[in-house]
Order: sequence, then C-alpha cells, then structure tokens
Amino acid sequence: MTSRYLMKVRALAAALIAFAAVPMAMPAYGQDEAAPPTTEMSAAPAAAEEAAPAEETEAPPAEGTYEAFMASGSDAPAMFTVNNLWILISAALVFIMHLGFCSVESGLCQRKNTVNILFKNVFIVCVGALGYMAWGFNAMYPGTMGEDWNGFFAIGTPLMNGFADEAARTANVTADYASYTIWADFIFQAMFAATAATIVSGAVAERVKLKSFMIYAAILVTFLYPISGSWKWGTGWLDANGFYDFAGSTLVHAFGGFAALGAVLVLGPRLGKYTKDGVKPVLPSNLPLANIGVFMLFLGWFGFNGGSVLSADPEGVSRVFVTTAMAGFAGGLGAMFTSWAVLKKPDLSMGLNGILAGLVGITAGADDIAPWWAVVVGLIAGIIVVFSVVFLDKIKIDDPVGAVSVHGVCGIFGTLAPGIFGTKDFMWQLIGTLTISAFAFVTSFALFFILKMIMGVRVDAQEEHEGLDVAEHGSPAYNDSQA
Repeated sequence: MTSRYLMKVRALAAALIAFAAVPMAMPAYGQDEAAPPTTEMSAAPAAAEEAAPAEETEAPPAEGTYEAFMASGSDAPAMFTVNNLWILISAALVFIMHLGFCSVESGLCQRKNTVNILFKNVFIVCVGALGYMAWGFNAMYPGTMGEDWNGFFAIGTPLMNGFADEAARTANVTADYASYTIWADFIFQAMFAATAATIVSGAVAERVKLKSFMIYAAILVTFLYPISGSWKWGTGWLDANGFYDFAGSTLVHAFGGFAALGAVLVLGPRLGKYTKDGVKPVLPSNLPLANIGVFMLFLGWFGFNGGSVLSADPEGVSRVFVTTAMAGFAGGLGAMFTSWAVLKKPDLSMGLNGILAGLVGITAGADDIAPWWAVVVGLIAGIIVVFSVVFLDKIKIDDPVGAVSVHGVCGIFGTLAPGIFGTKDFMWQLIGTLTISAFAFVTSFALFFILKMIMGVRVDAQEEHEGLDVAEHGSPAYNDSQA
C-alpha cells in the first residue's frame, strides 16, 4: 500500500515538472521567425504608440553651469550652499563691528561730541559700501596680473556693469571662485572697506570739520583703499612676490592706522591736551560703553578672520577661531599688566585697547600661526600698544582712541608675525607692510592737506569748546532737562 502511494506521488511530480518545462521550450514572442502572425488586437498598441507624439523632455543643463553643478548629485552643491552661507554670516558679523567702533569711539571721547562721532560712523558705512560698489570692488579685484592689469593700479568700474561679464565665472563653481557667489564676495569685502575709514574717524575725533571729513572718508574708501588692497588680494605685485596677509593686519588695519596718522598730523591736537606742564588727560565719557564696543568688535572679528577662510571648511574655520580668540585674550592681559607697571594703576582703557591690539596682531597670520604662538603674538601686541600710546603722547600726536597704535603699529607687527612665528618670508612681509603703510600715510596726508587748503579741516576754538554736537549738529546726544 505504501509503495503504491509512493508511485502515485512520483507520477504526479513528474507531470508537474513536464508541465513547467513547456514554456521554456517555446520560442520567445517576437524573437523567432516562426512567431504567430500579429493580430489586430496586438497591432493596436503598436499603432497607437507610433501615432502618439513623442514626449517633450527638458534639455539637460549645459555642462559647467551652476545648474548642472547643483544637479550633479555630488556633495559639492551642499558644500557650495554652506560655504556661501558662511561668507554671508561673516559679512553680517563684520557689519556689527561698525556698531563696536561707534561705541568705543563715543565711550572714549567726551560726551559733548557723541552725536558727531555717531554721525561720522553712520556716514562711513553707508558711503563706504556704495563707493565700493561704484568703483572700489572691481578696482581691487581686477583680474589676472599681466593680462587684465599691470599689478599696480586698476581702473574701477561699477559692480552692476560687471555682472554680465562675470556670469560665466560666477555660474561655474570652480576653484577660480572658491565656491561662493560674487554677491557674497562683494558684500563681505564691502564691510572690510568701510572699516578702513572708521579707524580714521576715532583718531580725528572731537575737532574735525564734518564736511571735510565726509569728503575725505568717501575718497579714502572708494579710491585709495582699493589700490593698495589690489596689490595683495587682487593678485598684484606684492602677491606675486609672496607677501601674505590673511585677513588684513596691513591691508585693512595698518592702512587705516597710518591714514589716521597722516590726517592727525595735518589736523593737530585737541585744545588744552598738551600744555607747558605736560600732557593733560582728556577723560573718557563712558567706559562701560567703550567696554561693550570692544566686546562687540571681538564678536565681529570671528567673522572678520573666520570669513577670510572663504569657505566653511571645518578645520580651517575652527582653527582661525581659536588663534583669533587666544590672541585677543593674551593682548588684553599683556596691556593690562604693562600699563599697570608703567602707569602705576590698572587702566581699563589700556586693557580694552590691548584686546584690540591682540586681534589686529593675529589677523595677518590667523591661519598660519599655531595656537600657542598666537598667544605669544597677542601678548606682544598688547605690550606694544601701551608703549606706542605713551610714546605718541610724548611727541604730542593726539589720538583720542589709540587708533594709530592699535591698528597702525600693531598692524605692522601683526604682518611681520607670520614671518617670525609662521611659515612666511619675513623680508617680503616687511616690504609689503612698510609699502602699504607708507602709501596710506602719504596719500592721506596729501588729501587732508589739500582739503585744509581748500575748505579747512578743523572747527574753530569756540566750537571745539562747546562741543561738536551743538556746533555741527545743533543738538546734544543726551537731554538732561527735567520735563
């Protein structure tokens, strides 16, 4: 019984195997000449397919364009977005620095000149950005030396006229344009440009004619700053010889500091500052405001230096943040204890300027100098700024906020620092910083002297005594009347 049952199962399995083999043995439809003829029903789909219009497919973006790049499916489009966003955030941080300058200058100067100081700073950032758009940007970044310009001087053109010409370079995301748009590049650099004239504003505070200074600042930012800036950042003659300035110890700070020195020498000191009995201190009006301003500048410096990486590279940006911060802190300590030893009292304004000196000092080599060497750079800059402020007072150069010492003297030291503590060529660092500083000093002195001859640059003694808020603007900064 059992064997008969097994025989039936085997027979059934054999039948199933034979049935499954039939389709495999048959020729594939449409592949064999012996295939059955096409019926009307089978031909209908084919005819309909032939009659149907071809689907319109969107043409793929041209190779090398921004659209093709973003559609490439690689990680690069995401990094492009992040890099560009970081540049824009950095531009906003540098813009915040102008609020810091307003606070530092008005806090360290006399109360009766507050409106004047604030007005000048508001004017500078407005005219600086617009002037840079109208001329400076394309004069500072004119193209390839030897092909587009001679490496020394370039003619600027309005930025809007350059968009059509820049379209190919801007659309293509290549190493030539460092993964960010021309819009981001412009606004970031425009904030830098306005800083140069803001440095001068503090040095000439409390006695300069408003109209003369406005003309001076507009010319300085629009025409003079881009010339020396192009020598390095525009791939000019200094860049070709190996000069290095990562974020502007010389191109921004020393330029502004020595432009300030030229203007101060033409302008002269405030009345009553230097007497036969020695230096008479002019006390600051609001040290808490000055303190807030320095910390605001410190915050902005993370964009100033961090944005100069020109990408959101994690290692590069984080390293620059560390070197920047440590140099600023070390500069504060260096100035605090040096001024305590020299002046016999711990001076807050010196400590605040020490922080700024340390930040200026590391700016040229923030990506090149190791973190512990950055501490040394900041410490030395903090010490230097104290002796520089004291020395300028001894030779009767009146700088109410210490701009020449912080930005000019420490800007030179900061530019030499990569040649001492980093990997750059010391001789070209020296040549570069002295050349740009001399250019800033000479052109600023000449411009201010011409303005002095044409329209005067200094308010009269009565106006200076009353304060520029009333004399120049017709109202004080603070209303002390009791309602």
